[in-house]
Amino acid sequence: MLFNSFEFIVFLPIVFLLYWYVFSKRLKLQNAFLVAVSYLFYGWLDWRFLCLIILTSVATYYSGIYIEKYNNERAVQRWISMSNIVLNILILCAFKYFNFFAENVSRLFSLFGVQMDWVTLDILLPVGISFYTFTALSYSIDVYQNKIKAVDDITAVFAYIAFFPQLLAGPIARATHLMPQFCRLKRFDYEQAVDGLRQTLWGLFKKVVIADKAAIMVAPIFDSYQDMSGSTLLLGAFYFTLQIYGDFSGYSDMAIGIARLFGINLLQNFNLPYFSRDIAEFWRKWHISLNTWFRDYIYIPLGGSRAGKWITVRNTMVIFLISGLWHGANWTFIAWGMFHGLLFLPNILTGRNKRYKGIPSESRIFPSFHELRGMLTTFLFVMFGWIFFRADSIHQALGYISGIFSFSILTKPEYLSWSYLFFVFAMFVVEWFSRDGMYGFNIKNVRSACVRRFCYLLILFVVFVWGGQQAGFIYFKF
Repeated sequence: MLFNSFEFIVFLPIVFLLYWYVFSKRLKLQNAFLVAVSYLFYGWLDWRFLCLIILTSVATYYSGIYIEKYNNERAVQRWISMSNIVLNILILCAFKYFNFFAENVSRLFSLFGVQMDWVTLDILLPVGISFYTFTALSYSIDVYQNKIKAVDDITAVFAYIAFFPQLLAGPIARATHLMPQFCRLKRFDYEQAVDGLRQTLWGLFKKVVIADKAAIMVAPIFDSYQDMSGSTLLLGAFYFTLQIYGDFSGYSDMAIGIARLFGINLLQNFNLPYFSRDIAEFWRKWHISLNTWFRDYIYIPLGGSRAGKWITVRNTMVIFLISGLWHGANWTFIAWGMFHGLLFLPNILTGRNKRYKGIPSESRIFPSFHELRGMLTTFLFVMFGWIFFRADSIHQALGYISGIFSFSILTKPEYLSWSYLFFVFAMFVVEWFSRDGMYGFNIKNVRSACVRRFCYLLILFVVFVWGGQQAGFIYFKF
């Protein structure tokens, strides 16, 4: 079920009313209801993969119980925790990476004249498997590390893993943050719900008006890149940069906003990353829940930045390699990850990877020349990185980039849409003036209720009249 579908428009108010008016008296009823509607939400797309979520949930619940039971036997706890981690990683690899590794091993041996007839898995990739797997792993790891206590209520653990707003594309939950919320009875908060609807509306605008309209122009440009001028290819890369931001941050805004309707606060996942002044700041603001997951569960255990500069460089490149591979079983994603790792290295070597932590141009309307130059430079690097992310192969990505740097870059591009660029400009203006908030539509401080309502109606009008055709979310396949 998609957030931007008619089915969800019917689904959400029914679930909301039942949750608060029928199942609000007892905690276990609340959690059991959330599990049931989350499975319905997921099964609407493909019910066959529900068994994987259930298997992950059962294994995660019992790993926590037994880790808690053997709290004086660290070796046993380690074995239980590792068993759950291995089980979940094996499931993830079997569905997402088996064919990729099998095909590449076969190609490697063929270079030496050895033909290997590998068996590949002709199955669909379960939607959202990377997201709910990492959510589950967070719980068992945090219990093992004594960051939280194991939860006896199985419905709470199942609801934590399968909570439908974040199930398909995050934000990736952290057990220390989210699990306690499923262990206490929720009370309806009107202000929280209204702000959740406001964030959901903004996410819908970014998805339907920015991402889906861009997708219509991006697809033909990338599919026929050999026949396009350099200016059109550059415009196509720019459009995809907007598409993936509108698509993924739009989903995150909707997920966070919808969760707030049910009294649940999810982690912030985007913090206006295209206003970043260098690549290090970009990665603190893009897909925050995944990057902090990698930081806490892989980067720091590897030694982080405590063991010298070259160990820090190694650990950073490992994280970017894993990040690329996490996104998909294709060399293009690995190249994208390593590209960003190389961009990140100068910041580490010069010790300037944490120089931008505050709000850009705080207390000023316009950025300084230095800040603007940093934002534009970072945006361009990120945009060229997205070409690898969007391309079907390394060959296509390199061909696309070489096509940009040709004399035809001076010609008028095809697919130039001034109306689309107007809405892009409007989005960036709104987000710039909301950069001190938790999301890019900080209008709740406007005193006039009439002005606020006019803005809501205007966005709804634009969404329904000008929005692109209904499309799935890019990150569903990850």
